Amino acid sequence: MARDLSPITKQSRREGYALHPKAHKIMMKRTSAPGQQAAQARRQPKQSQYAIQLREKQKVRRLYGLLEKPFRNLMKTATRQPGQTGENLLVLLEMRLDNAVYRANLATSRRASRQLTTHGHFLLNGKRVDIPSIQVKPGDVIQLRDKSIQNDYFKHIDDLVAGDNPVPSWLKVDRKKFEITITGKPSREEAEPEINEQLIVEYYSR
Repeated sequence: MARDLSPITKQSRREGYALHPKAHKIMMKRTSAPGQQAAQARRQPKQSQYAIQLREKQKVRRLYGLLEKPFRNLMKTATRQPGQTGENLLVLLEMRLDNAVYRANLATSRRASRQLTTHGHFLLNGKRVDIPSIQVKPGDVIQLRDKSIQNDYFKHIDDLVAGDNPVPSWLKVDRKKFEITITGKPSREEAEPEINEQLIVEYYSR
């Protein structure tokens, strides 16, 4: 399975946005893009509209951990659905299996949730799954496998991820049972903040 293995802190500096919890401290200290420290002393040219659209697309793609082809395919699916394409795209991103695990506070980051799902730690409606990109839907139930409960990661989950972090309204989480129930679909407000989805729609509409 293809993955982007470049350092997440370097990606965050490139996009000017913390793509991972551990990137926040780095971003506070080093706000410039990688390799451009010397260029900060010079005035930067104004970005073209294309460059602004590209950076927004790259930011969101990296934020949710997708390569270009899967991201483009999600965009095509969003275009075919009724409603606003940009909001449809964000709903599709949010309702990926790995993102649901992350939103339920059972992983420290989306990268961690992707790894956990790839290793087959979860059941979806009673069946073992190892594909992070599966689209969950209302009524689906995600559970931790009995065998995985003894995994050191999940034994210390309360030390790794605060259980009182806000859980979106479209998820019902039983932390003691490691069970997630999909109760609906996310609203636009429940997607990641500081995303301008219209720029992404414009980028793919060129």
